Amino acid sequence: MRELAGRLAALDPDAGEAVRVIAYFDRLTAERAGLEALVRGAAVLAGGAARLADPVHGVWIRVEPEGRRVDGPARTPVPPGADWPGVPVSPGGARVLWLERPGEPGPVDAMILERAATAVRAALDRTRGRAPAVPGQPAPDAASVEVLLDAEAPPRARELAARRLGLGPLARALAHADGTADVADATHERPAHEGATPEGGAREATVPEGAPRTGIGPAVAPLDLPYSYAQARIALRFTAEGTAADPGHRSVRAEELGGLSVLAAAVGPRTAPVPDVLALRRAQVAAPWMLLTLYAVAAHASLRTAAATLNVHHSTLQERLAHAERHLGWNVREPAGRLRLQLALALDRLHRSAEGT
Repeated sequence: MRELAGRLAALDPDAGEAVRVIAYFDRLTAERAGLEALVRGAAVLAGGAARLADPVHGVWIRVEPEGRRVDGPARTPVPPGADWPGVPVSPGGARVLWLERPGEPGPVDAMILERAATAVRAALDRTRGRAPAVPGQPAPDAASVEVLLDAEAPPRARELAARRLGLGPLARALAHADGTADVADATHERPAHEGATPEGGAREATVPEGAPRTGIGPAVAPLDLPYSYAQARIALRFTAEGTAADPGHRSVRAEELGGLSVLAAAVGPRTAPVPDVLALRRAQVAAPWMLLTLYAVAAHASLRTAAATLNVHHSTLQERLAHAERHLGWNVREPAGRLRLQLALALDRLHRSAEGT
């Protein structure tokens, strides 16, 4: 691409520069660059300030031509000039990327806007998903979230991002099954056994009904959120849809995994399943109630509690387990067999989930 740009530049400087612009934003997209990096690229390449406005999700990014981010006061920048060249990055034009200069854009500026807008659209889909913002709740700045979760970002940049998001001394990273990520304040969290909600106004790491499956990382200092995000991606692999075909919790906290998290590094879709996992899969196809029943037995302290959860009589559960044990080849009603079942269920989930999905 660089050689082609050089040849084109000898014939047509604008064409050569346009090829360089394409290669530049293609590289940023491949590297999953954040919104701030994309707007900075537009500003530096254009030699003038660039800005992105997404009022739907409260994203306002302005970068000067030397690459320094300077947002407007209180994140409400002055309105764009009527003659600034700009392109929408979403249907309806709610999100717009501008170059802060008057007049019609030249061919290179037009290419910068087009390629930057395409890259920004991909980044917004990745960090926001396509779900609308929750009415009445401020959505986090996707660019700041990406900076916070990027271990390669300078500490000062991550400190500023944490401040923009209003995070306290402790925060958690969240990894969602749709590929998006988020952060949540954990400063005022109480121990889980107290069942209390945060005392302050910051968002706690909870997952609302209807949200994607979510892995929740441990509470750490904001500068350590890349580690929390890595743990959240491991926890995400242990989540389930919460259906009869895929029973389990739709959100899982990394702290709850204990030694199970070690398995995630060794087991994946391409790993050969052990005999217990194969036996579990054979049992699963034997009856429609099989997987949900086995999960209930593995997840509860007693068979009576499991029967109540399944809404079946205790004797019915006993009959089901006798049937299941013939397919599994071991007794799930004794402690060692129950542990064996728990491990088989966890391994099977890891076999069916790729890293961070």
